[in-house]
Amino acid sequence: MTTPSADDSLATALTTAIHTGDTDGLRQHLRDRPALATARINGRSPLHIATDWPGHFPNVANTIAVLVDAGAEVNARFQGSHSETPLHWAASSDDVEALDALLDAGADIDADGAVIAGGTPLADARAFAQWRTARRLVERGATTTLTDAATLGLLDRVKAYFPGATSEEVNVAFWGACHGGQQECAEYLLGHGAELNWTPPWEPMTPLDAAERSKATDLVLWLRERGAKSAVK
Repeated sequence: MTTPSADDSLATALTTAIHTGDTDGLRQHLRDRPALATARINGRSPLHIATDWPGHFPNVANTIAVLVDAGAEVNARFQGSHSETPLHWAASSDDVEALDALLDAGADIDADGAVIAGGTPLADARAFAQWRTARRLVERGATTTLTDAATLGLLDRVKAYFPGATSEEVNVAFWGACHGGQQECAEYLLGHGAELNWTPPWEPMTPLDAAERSKATDLVLWLRERGAKSAVK
């Protein structure tokens, strides 16, 4: 079935109501045009509009509730270069209020489709250093990969992957631990085979570069003491 698209005037009115937190106006638009709840505006569902970058729109939890009550699909997929759900976008915007509202409405916490390797909302949150939503997702039961756990400093979960983790998984997790400023996890992973100066395919930054970008001063010192190098030197 083809998803309806809103015309320009309706799209503008709907977007304005969502972004200003005008739930009375939003309800009126949805009563007048019920199909707006599932319409698409540049590939975005109304719930994507409510969680679009930079997020943190006024009254967002109530806005999400109004949209869901009107029939908006909480796990709608973006129609474009990726297939992220609104929860992915809330995670990427570090918008805990929107994230909680979506989860309360039944959003799939482990939905795939992230711009980060097709992964979950948690993959987006930790890759983009959105630490509040990353930790909230874990609190609310998100499944954690080795890289998720290392990036967030969840050492017990990191240890649960050993023995058995591949060298690639260990390297990615080590880089993630440095990106997240998690020295304890970095130490553990280096002791379990991580390459000190491994550079990922997604950006030309070594673990040292990642730690420096995250301003993890103690971790940077620890890495340098062990011979870590920057990719730019």
